[in-house]
Amino acid sequence: MIDFKKIEISDKGWIEELLRYSDFRGAEYCFTNLFIWDEVYHSKISRFKDYILFTSGSGDTARYLFPAGKGDLKEVIELLENDAKERNVNFVLIGLSPETKERLEEVFPGKYNFRAERNSFDYIYESEKLVSLAGKKLQSKRNHLARFKELPGWQYEDITEQNIQECVTYSNEWCKLNGCGENISLMLECCAVNKALANYFQLGLRGGLLRLDGKLVAYTVGEQLNSDTVIVHIEKAEAEIRGSYPMINREFAERLSEGFTYVNREDDAGDEGLRKAKNSYYPVFMQEKYSAVKK
Repeated sequence: MIDFKKIEISDKGWIEELLRYSDFRGAEYCFTNLFIWDEVYHSKISRFKDYILFTSGSGDTARYLFPAGKGDLKEVIELLENDAKERNVNFVLIGLSPETKERLEEVFPGKYNFRAERNSFDYIYESEKLVSLAGKKLQSKRNHLARFKELPGWQYEDITEQNIQECVTYSNEWCKLNGCGENISLMLECCAVNKALANYFQLGLRGGLLRLDGKLVAYTVGEQLNSDTVIVHIEKAEAEIRGSYPMINREFAERLSEGFTYVNREDDAGDEGLRKAKNSYYPVFMQEKYSAVKK
């Protein structure tokens, strides 16, 4: 049985080293996401040679993330299968991209059934397009930006030790105003966001905020994901202020994505409103995700 453990901030170094070997673009392959969502998903980690092992879930099913790292793939997958068998739980492999799905099929031909997990697909954008908002399709975004820029006293600033507590306060207020008490998904997201902000500097995150006449009206947080992609973890703004979301999006993308080809803005979790908003920026492609179960 694999000796899985709770994810701690001190694990960041070795986990990121193994993640770099694979250079995956999925949002799951980011230490910050593994760390801040661990209590929500009851997740744990372990190491086998040069692979990171990650499991989540409770009850009679164990979900194992397709392992990132390098080495004998057959050996590590069989190790995960045996762990599930010893624990007497169902084995489900998650987070497979089209490429890793193909690799698994090559190593274990005909052994698995695959299912596309649409609600987990990540939205991937060209960084240049998020900054320039060029083209007819994004005309409405440029209009929103122009309206926001007409507001007096607006400014953008990086998140620092001096202003991060304002982001924490704003996030909790945003959560209450948007019905966290009645929406379990928002409540769990708020827990993950607070954990990210509490460990912001140790995680090496980058962020920015918008002010109107000194008042914080939007903030966002992200980081480098792999060799050509950055990822945006958090984005909160006052929807009633026209252009606040497009403005924080564009200003942060300009600073975060310099030197990177893509921006991963994560999935929509099946929320139709979020799906519509993310599609309105016209992703260059979706980072597909599949799960695999033994036939």
